[in-house]
Amino acid sequence: MASAKQLALPLVKPGDEPVAGKRENSHSVQPSPWMARVLSRDNLNRALKQVRRNKGAPGIDGMNVDGLPDYLRQHWPEIRQQLLQQTYRPKPVRRVTIPKANGGSRPLGIPTVVDLDLEAFFDRVNHDRLMTRLKRHTPDRPLLRLINRYLKAGVQIDHHKEPTLEGVPQGGPLSPVLASVVLDELDWELERRNLHFARYADDCQIHVGSCRAGERVMVSLTRFIEDSLRLTVNTRKSAVDRPWKRSFLGFTLSRKGQRLKVASKAITKLKTQIRILSRRTRGHSLARVIADLKETLLGWKAYFDEAEELSPLRDLDKWIRRRMRSYVWKQWGRRGYRELRKRGVSVRLAWNTAKSAHGPWRLSHSPALRHALPARLFRSYGLPELAVR
Repeated sequence: MASAKQLALPLVKPGDEPVAGKRENSHSVQPSPWMARVLSRDNLNRALKQVRRNKGAPGIDGMNVDGLPDYLRQHWPEIRQQLLQQTYRPKPVRRVTIPKANGGSRPLGIPTVVDLDLEAFFDRVNHDRLMTRLKRHTPDRPLLRLINRYLKAGVQIDHHKEPTLEGVPQGGPLSPVLASVVLDELDWELERRNLHFARYADDCQIHVGSCRAGERVMVSLTRFIEDSLRLTVNTRKSAVDRPWKRSFLGFTLSRKGQRLKVASKAITKLKTQIRILSRRTRGHSLARVIADLKETLLGWKAYFDEAEELSPLRDLDKWIRRRMRSYVWKQWGRRGYRELRKRGVSVRLAWNTAKSAHGPWRLSHSPALRHALPARLFRSYGLPELAVR
């Protein structure tokens, strides 16, 4: 892991000496105001730290985050000059498909909700319309030219480069910004109609007073999106429904009292992550497994901290503790009886548990393991509790 000092990018500032072996350009190119902000030292350092925080993967050049500072110490002046002279050419994006829970993949007091899903949104963005909208907000031609080159840099699939005629590259900080530029037009249309809505990137929900009104809104907005924005509404995933039957950014509402709660899909996804991190074949100590889980659980808890319905989170805490007991029981193996006795379980109960034909998961809910491995033990190891506020 690179230190905080290593994370600082070696950017050239006015007055810095040129790199040895590099010819200094006698005609220094002055950046436009927008490009100056893009290339500022603070901005690029923030971008690098965010990529590290998001555990960004290498592109087609194989460059990882740890190797980037050393690379930039040698090559940044040349790259910066190319950017200023508008000769820089981005490399194609390495395409990685991300599996979805439904089996598909993508190229990471309100009575009724109109839940809109845009089909393959990031792959369908029209470049010409996007650049036209950017020109209305950004007069900086060098910056616009650079964005256009990123859009048309292509994708690397295996060993073949394919052109990108539409869509925006996913995985970087630019794609959600460009998505907001494209869908800004949709926001203004919803405002013009005086509709109450919430949108984040390509996820959008509109709140209406009745199912009939919702159906009308769905039909008219589908026409607007497909005719004006040249995007496609996914009719299989879009719906007009009650809010407790839909989710938005991992949240939903409870049927009684319409309290904010974590959607079941978000809980299922977390359980999948926990299963991977606590595989019984990993062979790590309980302390190591909990340390690995802690980062994931604390991040998840911080995101869903606004949830008001806590009963699903209490059930999830119980499930995680069962997962830990199952892990420990598997590790004990033939020592199970002795380990239970050391932890105060009676002879009879320890014997019956150790000789049981049931598997680790079934036994993780047994009185013997709950006594030997109580909740306070996992708290002492630092296991976060998601329902605790």
